[in-house]
Amino acid sequence: SFMTEKKLSTRSQARVISSLRTYFRFCEVKGVEVPELQNLRPPKVKTGLPKALTYEEFQKLYDACAVENPYRTARNQVTLLLLFGLGCRVTELINLNIQDYNETDAWLKIVGKGGKERLIPLTEVLQRELKDYLHHIRSFLVRENTTSILVNDRGRRPSRVDIWRWLAAWSQKAGFDEPVSPHKFRHGCATALLEAGADLRSIQVLLGHSSIQTTQIYTSVTSQKTREAIEQHHPLSKLNTRKPEVEV
Repeated sequence: SFMTEKKLSTRSQARVISSLRTYFRFCEVKGVEVPELQNLRPPKVKTGLPKALTYEEFQKLYDACAVENPYRTARNQVTLLLLFGLGCRVTELINLNIQDYNETDAWLKIVGKGGKERLIPLTEVLQRELKDYLHHIRSFLVRENTTSILVNDRGRRPSRVDIWRWLAAWSQKAGFDEPVSPHKFRHGCATALLEAGADLRSIQVLLGHSSIQTTQIYTSVTSQKTREAIEQHHPLSKLNTRKPEVEV
């Protein structure tokens, strides 16, 4: 087809066809015949398993984010800890404000899609590092009046582009073939918690999913990893099951 020749992805083709079908319904209401659009059907879009950041990959990024300026190094490390520790979206990350942090009870308020708020408890490591950053580091980076927890190299609230640019630089320094996306931290956080025994409802609250069905995709990821582990390490995988020849 034309869209295939233009090398549009299956998802892009589905969006185009969906728009054309909406236009077809509009034409029907207006009494305009467009038979060419009548039987359009969107292709099935395969839901790929999310690529999750592993702890080993996180450690490499954490080591690679160090720079000559010690204050920026601390900022970089806190950025990675927040991404991996909260499982938040990049927009949620850059919108974190100082008043969202409850130091006494060790939690952060995240404002997600549609303005929905959720309170996320902090691990001991994240609590310690975030507290130290806010008390001893952040003031050396700020250059204007901002309530943002994170501060970019210009002393302002970071943008999505800032986060992507930082991750690209650290990924390259860590020796990765391609930049690690912010969403890969989100998937890594959810997958690690599920593998450690956390229930889906808790992960749903952490990620801010409106539907448990969205969260259930991570069960496929962990099932796949379980299968790989069994095939690689289970003693029966090494068993020679070749049967003796028998006369028939």
